[in-house]
Amino acid sequence: FKFIKGPVFANIILADEINRTPPKTQAALLEAMQERAVTVAGHHYKLDLPYFVLATQNPIEQEGTYPLPEAQLDRFMFAINLDYPSFKEEVEVVRTTTSDDVATVNPLFTAEEILNYQHVIRRIPVADNVIEYAVEMVAKTRPDSDTATDLVKQYIDWGAGPRASQNLILAAKTHAAIQGKFSPDIENVQVVANPILRHRIIKNYKAEAEGVTDEQVIKSLF
Repeated sequence: FKFIKGPVFANIILADEINRTPPKTQAALLEAMQERAVTVAGHHYKLDLPYFVLATQNPIEQEGTYPLPEAQLDRFMFAINLDYPSFKEEVEVVRTTTSDDVATVNPLFTAEEILNYQHVIRRIPVADNVIEYAVEMVAKTRPDSDTATDLVKQYIDWGAGPRASQNLILAAKTHAAIQGKFSPDIENVQVVANPILRHRIIKNYKAEAEGVTDEQVIKSLF
């Protein structure tokens, strides 16, 4: 048979409403996101770099959805909550989507430039105390840890893993670079903590019943 590459072989993947895809489809992304490769019928295909996966899900409507497993969620660097647009933003959305104007998309970067930026971020030095702070913060999310906060012990079933520590440092480096700093500090780690950790901590039924939010738990780690 002839193998035809599907959309997963693009550089940027947008999985819209990913929780509506069946588990088999979700699982297919695991190898691609972690290994940057796809295995089909015993054949190993390397994906072109840069490789970037974005996904959306509707947190309200749950009928006909398949919750993402923790292993899948952990592959995403950030979980970003999108609220309603502001009045001005919504006016602009309505104006542009109800007219006959054709939007033009202009490329801002080449693939090589994006890879170069990624390498630059990784070369940014980080002080040992900042790395230790990030690792300690992640350790505090684990209920059985000696350093776990009271909120974690009461309301969290499962904490974040080592990938959270890695992503905290990478995100802190990026945030520091955007701010014009030569190296990230503890403040940069705290700024990126919410989107890095909110999908990696599993709340228990008590937290849901009492309305304890991810943000409250994460703030207790600072």
